[in-house]
Amino acid sequence: MIVRYKYPLLKYNSFGIDVCSDKYIRTTTIKETADLLSRGDIDPGKLLILGGGSNILFTGDFHGTVLQPAFNHINIEKNEQEYVILSAEAGLNWDSLVEWTVKKNLGGLENLSYIPGNVGAAPIQNIGAYGVEAGELITKVHVLSLENGKPAFFTARKCMFGYRDSVFKNELKGKYLITKVELRLRKTPAEFKLAYGNLEKVVLEKGKITVRTIRDAVIKIRKEKLPDPVLTGNAGSFFKNPLININKYNELISKYPEMPVWETGADTYKISAAWLIEKAGWKGKREGRAGVHENHALVLVNLGRADGLEILELSRKISNSVQTMFGVELTREVKVV
Repeated sequence: MIVRYKYPLLKYNSFGIDVCSDKYIRTTTIKETADLLSRGDIDPGKLLILGGGSNILFTGDFHGTVLQPAFNHINIEKNEQEYVILSAEAGLNWDSLVEWTVKKNLGGLENLSYIPGNVGAAPIQNIGAYGVEAGELITKVHVLSLENGKPAFFTARKCMFGYRDSVFKNELKGKYLITKVELRLRKTPAEFKLAYGNLEKVVLEKGKITVRTIRDAVIKIRKEKLPDPVLTGNAGSFFKNPLININKYNELISKYPEMPVWETGADTYKISAAWLIEKAGWKGKREGRAGVHENHALVLVNLGRADGLEILELSRKISNSVQTMFGVELTREVKVV
């Protein structure tokens, strides 16, 4: 266990915001974390669980304790005839997990390649990309109570996965620390999801359709669209794609027939937040030391020593602009602290 005071968090958030936490703790095993929480000397109301820092915007110093789980093992829990159940610990880099499964020729996670962050955040956000969501593959989420360190687990059904949503963002927010995630992956990949965007075209350029060629294609596309946070501070997609009802859909599609839209069932439609933002004139715009990326309107960027309040204010201006122009509310995907 590592404990530090007045600890700088600059290298622990992909936006590159220069802030400190009053206290910083890094734990290296689940038992060590459980023992720490069982002592009851950390106020859950002043505790921030920090993973890879790729989906967070700090607006100032954090006056409390930052706890960063660093345990990162992968284990095979069950070997079935057609599937493998594996567990991945919360501190493991998500893309390292995807690469591990692809090397083993296990199918399911390849579309989720190159998503930044750690495994522990995946069920909270129900991360997704290219037609696949983590919640489709997760079977169980193991947790520790922040109140007393006691272990528990939630089945996928109890996680209540939705679009970039789960029970951990709602009823159970601030109550548990995720320790590991169990996923069910196919041993002999046979069914692939390639219909999203130009994914199939890029995959076929790389040869036969396999989990490896899909992973390589996804990485290629993401690298072309998204800035490297090492060079330009960002947290990937800042907003969720809005969900609208059929009445709003009919209104917008009559005005903007070119608008990207996906039917999600039950008279509900998902529309592209990036398209809305670009149509409202924000793509490539700069406001002081913050801006909107020139290649992807959904990505807000730190153009050099911006603070979190500057980026937050830019996001509010974008939201207000989209609301005024389209009557659609944008919801942040990034956690603001």
